[in-house]
Amino acid sequence: MLFRLNSIAPSRRFVAKFSALALSLSLAACGGSNTTTTTAPTSTTGTEGTSTAANNTTGSTTTPNATAAQLISLEQPVNLVGAGATFPAPLYQRWFSDISRGTKNLQIDYQAVGSGAGVERFVQGLVQFGASDVAMKDEEISKVANGVLMLPMTAGSIVLAYNVPDLAELKLSQQNLIDIFLGKITNWNDPLLATDNPGVKFPDLPIQVVYRSDGSGTTGVFTKNLSAMSEDWKNSVGEGKTVQWPVGIGAKGNDGVTAQINQAPGAIGYIEYGYAKSANLKMADLQNKAGNFVKPSDESAAKTLESVELPEDLRAFITNPEGADSYPIVTYSWILAYQKYDKPEVAKSVEAMIQYGLTEGQKVSPELGYVPLPAAVVKKVAAKADQISPDFTIKVE
Repeated sequence: MLFRLNSIAPSRRFVAKFSALALSLSLAACGGSNTTTTTAPTSTTGTEGTSTAANNTTGSTTTPNATAAQLISLEQPVNLVGAGATFPAPLYQRWFSDISRGTKNLQIDYQAVGSGAGVERFVQGLVQFGASDVAMKDEEISKVANGVLMLPMTAGSIVLAYNVPDLAELKLSQQNLIDIFLGKITNWNDPLLATDNPGVKFPDLPIQVVYRSDGSGTTGVFTKNLSAMSEDWKNSVGEGKTVQWPVGIGAKGNDGVTAQINQAPGAIGYIEYGYAKSANLKMADLQNKAGNFVKPSDESAAKTLESVELPEDLRAFITNPEGADSYPIVTYSWILAYQKYDKPEVAKSVEAMIQYGLTEGQKVSPELGYVPLPAAVVKKVAAKADQISPDFTIKVE
């Protein structure tokens, strides 16, 4: 995986290589890829408008899932444009690439611009769907004339990835995690870190905190959990898609933070598990509410989801969860859809896209570092999304 960059923001070459790797983890253990998908719509014309977009697939040897070709029959071309969270971007790009290749007259393009920008574009009606790692607020929903459906489509862990030479494993207590991001622990040889890691020799190396510079659902989830872990953090920094960080340097997107950690010895930052896994970055074991140090994994994230009951509106916030084996920072990620679309073909296409994500899409989730939705959640999401179009019935069984 190529992550050796000379600036905080990733170059376009990096983004292309990263996306290609993330989209084909299932093809090769070394992370090589035969598919590069670029989704960069250049114009939109409202919620139902058409878009001019670049969607170039080169050297593809991937065969789309058979189900994709049977999803929907469209008499006229439909181009769905979505924008939002970088957290689920590798997974969504995989889904939408499979659907677009396998379904005649349907093109789906997704812009990973961050949850904040995605919600803004969705509220303004500039896209056909949005994506966010933080559920929309009531005041945001009230601005959408066509109504809002918030549909959990995937879930994953937010991990603390680090770059410390010769430090193969790292355990972080909740207090030490807070103190690093508050700037109270500034060097890797701080005795407080040694307390959690007996027998480990830490280097005399300054800690370089890396955070998201853009409006980010990943930041929202991370800071919400830090606030749940610490009154000090809650009262001094708080939570949100953007916050005033006490220390560190910013980078745009999960891919930007990943790149900065990879190139800077001493760095530590929060990113989605799939990005860290793809980049082969080292990840800290985090202390959970029960006091146990838990490695980030599909299994530990699934343990966390088991303890959460989705409400009727499907907005569930997981903060410092209970459970001896639960990983402490896990989130659902939502696709934002309108309750009503003026064009029937668009409404039908959105439902078909949701069905694919809930069925075939869940099967590839673990390959890319995401947690498949529990069966009960899939059924709830399907029932909620099935109201979008009278011309399509979502089937998940």
